[in-house]
Amino acid sequence: QVQLVESGGGLVQGGGSLRLSCAASGDNVCISRMGWYRQAPGKERGLVATMTSGGTRNYAASVVGRFTIPRDKASNTVFLQMDNLEPEDTAVYYCNAVWSFCVRGANAHEDWGQGTEVTVTS
Repeated sequence: QVQLVESGGGLVQGGGSLRLSCAASGDNVCISRMGWYRQAPGKERGLVATMTSGGTRNYAASVVGRFTIPRDKASNTVFLQMDNLEPEDTAVYYCNAVWSFCVRGANAHEDWGQGTEVTVTS
């Protein structure tokens, strides 16, 4: 199993910035993808941004140009840099990791962080 520890949520005024972090840890695991999803009140959880182990990034259309997903590969930590925040970005943000045990043919697994709340005021 992979443990995901998130931090960095909070309250910010529209137009401001926040940076979330997610540190992954686990024994003998190979992480193929990490990323961020969010769930606003009354809505389903949806993609924000992901990054594969090879460095390929994918962003939701609504955050392109405002959010980026840097990482520190050595520490298995991904960040979500959120700039020019809008009230519509208000949600609980969840870190996600897709991983397998580092043996040939191992099945993929998925784990989630506990969530961190982001509130953007107008």
